Amino acid sequence: MSGVRRAAFFDVDETLITAKSMFEFLRHWLALNGDDGSEYRERAAELRGIAARGLPREVGNRLYYRAFAGAPVAAVLAAGRAWYGDYRRRPDAFVTAGVAALARHRAAGDEVVLVSGSFEACLRPLALDLGADRVLCSEPLVGEDGRYTGMTGTSMIGEAKSLAVARTIGELGLRAGDCYGYGDHSSDLDMLDAVGHPVVIGADPVLNERAQERGWPVLSAAGGGREQI
Repeated sequence: MSGVRRAAFFDVDETLITAKSMFEFLRHWLALNGDDGSEYRERAAELRGIAARGLPREVGNRLYYRAFAGAPVAAVLAAGRAWYGDYRRRPDAFVTAGVAALARHRAAGDEVVLVSGSFEACLRPLALDLGADRVLCSEPLVGEDGRYTGMTGTSMIGEAKSLAVARTIGELGLRAGDCYGYGDHSSDLDMLDAVGHPVVIGADPVLNERAQERGWPVLSAAGGGREQI
């Protein structure tokens, strides 16, 4: 049994930060490697096209990580730290209500867990900054040479989030009914259904309809700077 009584699980993009971290970091990474913006626009359009065609988010998530095929993991992690260091200075970088909720859970001694389809390069600096205890995220595969293969093991989207949340609750010896979940998109619904205290952030119509049906709290997705939270 762990020493904590409950856990709080947070989606990241548009729940804790106002940006889509994968797109923002991809732009940063490609620019570091000489892109004038054209490759980023091509890759971003391809990813958005998948969503526009109604394909599952998992498809786009796996396609995304192909952009890092052959890249040294250490270099990508270093780029992630640099990207986040710049990002956190933006005046609207953070979802104020989401980060405030995270701070309340930290103060209460709860286990704070980030759950995201993004990956360690983007998420680890954020977790350290906000004081999260764990990160459950997508896991691009790494070869014996220490470089990303372009393939993905876990894609932390949809049902995978709820399974990871349930597994973590079990590992910590907690009751799901005591735990909290925060999300902004319909793809977070499985995760929110896996805990006893779901909280919706923002105006996603699917989540807001469920919130109205079940009496879930809904928080604003308005952004603010780090000094405001």
